[in-house]
Amino acid sequence: MAVLYSFEVHTPYRRFFSDQIEAIIITLIDGEIGVYAHHSAFTAPVNTGILKIKGKDGQWFSAFTTEGILEVKEHKTVLMVDAAEWPNEIDYERAVAAKQRMEESLKSAMLKFETDTALATLKRAETRIKVWELRKKQEN
Repeated sequence: MAVLYSFEVHTPYRRFFSDQIEAIIITLIDGEIGVYAHHSAFTAPVNTGILKIKGKDGQWFSAFTTEGILEVKEHKTVLMVDAAEWPNEIDYERAVAAKQRMEESLKSAMLKFETDTALATLKRAETRIKVWELRKKQEN
């Protein structure tokens, strides 16, 4: 039987997730990491990406998360991010429109902050689209 541990995801607006799980896979600023029970403690910055959670039933499910901080402790892991969304909460058409707007914006961006803002928004839109499409593939 798998060893479970407590995992929570918080945004400024809500507690997004809280349960006993088997593992997570998340994107840190320097790459992906998997965290299982009894992982060594650490704190690290998180990039926008797909949060994969292996639940107590052994099934994997995914969510969209933005930048934040991951804190791994002995018996509890906490992820604090600016935003988190389940696939069914993602407005696919809005994400596609945002992606198209940011691709156009990048063509005309002249200042570094314009480019940085457009790239961050583009990454969020692309990741939302990936999470939404993953759910659709799993449903079929």
